[in-house]
Amino acid sequence: MSNLLAIPFKRTYNVDIKDTVHNYLLENGAHHPDAFRNDIARWQTLRKEAVTNIVHVDRVNTALSYHAQLLSILSKLPTDIHLEIPYASVFAPDKLPVTLRNIAFERAAILFNLAALYSQLAASEDRSSADGIKRAIPNYQLAAGTLSYLRTAALPKLIFAPNDEELPLDLSEAFVFGMEWLMLAQAQECWWQNAKLSNFKNPLLAKLAANTAALYHSAGTTIRDAYPSIQHLFPSGWLAHVEAKQYHFQAVSQYRQSLAELEASKYGVELARLDQARVAAKQAYDIARRAKVAPAVLQDVQSLLDTVQKDYARAERDNDLIYHDDIPSASALPPIPHSAIAKLTVPPGLLNPDSVIGPEAPLFAEMIGWGAQEAINIYNDRKKNLVKDKIDDAVQRLKDEADEHLRSLDLPSALEALERSVGLPPSLLQKAEQVRLEDGPSKIEASMADVQRLAQQDTSILDEAMDILDNEADEDEAMRQDGSVDRVPSHEANAEFIEKERRYRDILRRAAESDETVRQKWDEWEANIVQLAADESELEAAVPSSSGSSSSAETLKHSRALRVALEALDTLHRELQDFVRRAQSLADADDIYPLIVKASSGLEKLAEVKPEMFEDVSDRELAKYDKFLGEVARGETRQAELLATIERHNELFVQSRTDDPSVKAREQALRSLDLSYQKYREIVKNLNEGIQFYNDLAQIFLDFKAACKSWSLQRKSEMHSLVRAMQEASLEEQPIRAVRRSSARLPPLTSSEWGFEDVPLPPGPGQR
Repeated sequence: MSNLLAIPFKRTYNVDIKDTVHNYLLENGAHHPDAFRNDIARWQTLRKEAVTNIVHVDRVNTALSYHAQLLSILSKLPTDIHLEIPYASVFAPDKLPVTLRNIAFERAAILFNLAALYSQLAASEDRSSADGIKRAIPNYQLAAGTLSYLRTAALPKLIFAPNDEELPLDLSEAFVFGMEWLMLAQAQECWWQNAKLSNFKNPLLAKLAANTAALYHSAGTTIRDAYPSIQHLFPSGWLAHVEAKQYHFQAVSQYRQSLAELEASKYGVELARLDQARVAAKQAYDIARRAKVAPAVLQDVQSLLDTVQKDYARAERDNDLIYHDDIPSASALPPIPHSAIAKLTVPPGLLNPDSVIGPEAPLFAEMIGWGAQEAINIYNDRKKNLVKDKIDDAVQRLKDEADEHLRSLDLPSALEALERSVGLPPSLLQKAEQVRLEDGPSKIEASMADVQRLAQQDTSILDEAMDILDNEADEDEAMRQDGSVDRVPSHEANAEFIEKERRYRDILRRAAESDETVRQKWDEWEANIVQLAADESELEAAVPSSSGSSSSAETLKHSRALRVALEALDTLHRELQDFVRRAQSLADADDIYPLIVKASSGLEKLAEVKPEMFEDVSDRELAKYDKFLGEVARGETRQAELLATIERHNELFVQSRTDDPSVKAREQALRSLDLSYQKYREIVKNLNEGIQFYNDLAQIFLDFKAACKSWSLQRKSEMHSLVRAMQEASLEEQPIRAVRRSSARLPPLTSSEWGFEDVPLPPGPGQR
């Protein structure tokens, strides 16, 4: 049995790549998935071959090739394409696997298994001969180098979603770093063993052993300093194995240095070194015996201890009888220099993925990269927002401001009452027809019911989030009643969540007040709007005529001037609407895809193509909308001038009118109907904004609920780890070490890792 450790493979299961990738491309891809049918099938085949986990040197290239293809895939697709990837914990292959929708998780697991393959290839070598040792050394160094690459290049990009219920702790930085140190220590041990077989001199053997002990110490320290949940991933004998090896090679280093002191006739120093070797060897033996580590390790330690004790007895006797040298204290002994000969070796296929792709092209080579595709999406969003916010909405805002100003002047009702003494003005007939076609009163009632339903739904989501926190608090309290727990209580740990919930409740309260305002507005204007939706004959009957009244020439002159100004304002609004249609048509035909593809062609060979690399292209293309922005600005200036003209002519018109009661009555009726239409549009707009508001708020509350769930699961996982730690410590009759407080393991609740902190709330309903 080997006296070194090998990393087992992470076990995985079949993954439905074909259907999942096909569906994702169908919904989100720039091309039809049939164009990549062969790539999808190759991906399925490559994965099947790469996860076979056969210990053979040929499997190295298979894993390297698949990893290179994963890099190509990750440059073309986001990490989450709804592909569920399962991997069991490395030392618990039969337990339920951790399943994540994350291609970066697949990449990290493949790298971990590649390191495991190198370690198992090294462990399979017969190290009783120099050739076997020389074959094991590079494999242990490659294992360490692969783990280093995993830790520094892959793990930083393995970002978990807030709704990931369980995390792969064996792919945490602390776990991987501990394994990395262990593989490097075992490579150094093999170098030491090779030097011993080659009969190198004792000073060099002492230096090699000193560095071997230091590497084992780094491995053990990294594991011991990890969180309890990570420590408990390791089999019970692994940490003891590492610690036994550390003391073993400390003893070897001192023993080999004692032989060098003997050769130099430094008998007192030799005896001091042997004493240090004896102490370290005894520690290694005690650890190995108590923890029942591998028999080969215990045998090595036993053999060394016997040798050291025998030499110590001989040296002590010789010094007492013959040499009488002073024996320096341990602190007076000069430290043994280290000889670090084992090196991390990152496989060339990881540093240069193109070299291991093989004769076939990278997967999805013809697909535009994910970063470039995201740049296209960002451009399209910016274009859409620009056209909507700065052109369409700006023009609508000008129209609304003009209508409001005219209403304050009783226009055009006052003018139409004078110009048309009987019947209904065409503008009012058009407005009434619109309300009838939309079935206005019924539409408002249905929208109000929708607003109320969505408000109740949002409240329920927030209640469910609080139920999650309450359940966690109940479990935490029960845990505290059963025993002492050194961690922050729930009411302190979840304070940020509770504060957010309070703010969300306040938003709902203010939204409800705004909803009630809209309801009151509908109650006030319902009869008028119902009247507006009546038949034309009923409307005509509701508006008195002013036939028989006469107007002065002065009044007619001012009314004509006022009508000219109003028509000029209508013309301006039609021109502005035409600019909106032209801008929308340009946006619909605007395709930045060819330009982004051209710009990205020189960037694809970079490690990552990010959307921000295309900002200059995006800014240049958006500049073609500047002409529409200029027209809107000029329209705003022209409208201000026209409104000033209208206000001036209206003042003269009002002063010159005949004070005819029938004209006044007709004007009042027309004004009331026109105002009813404006209130109808206002209420409909309020309700549409309310529906959109509650829909947006629902997503924010769902994210908040997911964050509560993720936080609660981590607290539960930590609690279980604490329970296990206390149980194991109790069984071993050892004092329980102070456990870090729980808040140290969780991200701060203000961190963006929770996914809800930076989500902007939609405009409050009070602003509707």
